[in-house]
Amino acid sequence: MKQEKIIQVENLTKKFGDFTAVKGITFDVYRGEIFGFLGANGAGKTTAMKMLIGISNPTSGKAIVAGFDVLTQREMVKKSIGYMSQKFSLYDDLTIKENITFFGGIYSLSRKQIKEKTIQLVQELEMQDVADNLVASLPLGWKQKLSFSVALLHEPKIVFLDEPTGGVDPITRRQFWEMIYTQAYKGTTIFVTTHYMDEAEYCDRVSIMVDGVIEALDTPKKLKEQFKVDSMNDVFLKLARNIE
Repeated sequence: MKQEKIIQVENLTKKFGDFTAVKGITFDVYRGEIFGFLGANGAGKTTAMKMLIGISNPTSGKAIVAGFDVLTQREMVKKSIGYMSQKFSLYDDLTIKENITFFGGIYSLSRKQIKEKTIQLVQELEMQDVADNLVASLPLGWKQKLSFSVALLHEPKIVFLDEPTGGVDPITRRQFWEMIYTQAYKGTTIFVTTHYMDEAEYCDRVSIMVDGVIEALDTPKKLKEQFKVDSMNDVFLKLARNIE
């Protein structure tokens, strides 16, 4: 395990009035790690992720992401990360090339860089024949792979993926995870939420949130040993659903 900390979270808390959605969570994520951030709906994982990517202020606690404080250096955090939302985040009424150009501009890439990245990305995704087609015409799996690639345009240190494979077929899910492995091997940290417990098995380490707190955090192998079960789905059920 690479020991350079790329995310450091200490007693991170988020309150909405009298309701505490995230209750003082503490954890670290390392460079090049695939970190699974799991929890049932309402567990607080989406709220926690929003604080880490700089779009929601913590009520208290501290988080350092890519060397920047999420409370006082939010814009630097945003420039240092990639983000792919649960809902497809590109523009359906633009072509593939136009989307790449648009987001390259947002990420402050030069025209030369955007041109080079466009050629590279289209070739890697084998989309040469459809590069001038509207994104709306693509199958969902292609859209998700394109969205992931666009999130990497500016070569961020960390990519946050919010349920990136929701609704896609098993073959495309496997291909998507091969892309994740490739990026992690290059040193990019992958912070991913997923509802698919088989995907939790692909992560280097997994945290499981229940009612705003992290109830478990370790490698999939050690978590299965700890809870004396054969799958991450059974670990999740024991924790999140309180099923024995």
